[in-house]
Amino acid sequence: MVSSGTKVVVLPFNTSVELVMQDTSIIGAESHPLHLHGFNFFVVGQGFGNYDPKNDPANFNLVDPAERNTVGVPSGGWVAIRFLADNPGVWFMHCHLEVHTSWGLKMAWIVMDGKRPKQKLLPPPSDLPKC
Repeated sequence: MVSSGTKVVVLPFNTSVELVMQDTSIIGAESHPLHLHGFNFFVVGQGFGNYDPKNDPANFNLVDPAERNTVGVPSGGWVAIRFLADNPGVWFMHCHLEVHTSWGLKMAWIVMDGKRPKQKLLPPPSDLPKC
């Protein structure tokens, strides 16, 4: 079922993320160019029809997958991506077809700080204008 809501995923620093995006074609038969801010990811698998978690991972390309920050999820199909959450902050992921964001094709990732100084989100500059 489709539902409305705020979708935010909190990730500890350096988490390995695997995400399978399935197109349902409930509203329209279109592909969805999904873009992730703040990261490049590896496209490890894709296919048509419903993703099969028992069989499809055996065909993932883990040797030389394409590196992207935007990937097309085919109409009625799926795409599997992997990335390392090593960039602290709040990062938006959305369909590049603007009307699709109003359909709910958007979310945010919150990547927490790491333990070392260069693994932390810097504080705002002292001269940043107040809201």
